[in-house]
Amino acid sequence: MASVVLGTEIAREFAGGETHLEVEAKDFRELVKMLEARFPGIAEALKIGVAVAIDGEIFQEPFLEPIGETSEVYFLPAIEGG
Repeated sequence: MASVVLGTEIAREFAGGETHLEVEAKDFRELVKMLEARFPGIAEALKIGVAVAIDGEIFQEPFLEPIGETSEVYFLPAIEGG
């Protein structure tokens, strides 16, 4: 199962404060679907102001990215620059 790390705010609001999760999914889209089934409303929250890193690489459009058995997926607050 993939290791998933949620940012503190999202974890507090949707996952009872749990920041580290294990999720079985073959791609990012399925991972979000599994999180939504577990924590209703989280999918929408993960679309706004959140950066996604899969196995150390940050993705702008991660929806078709594969998720492996040992993948690490981080949902972090997006950093705005100027």
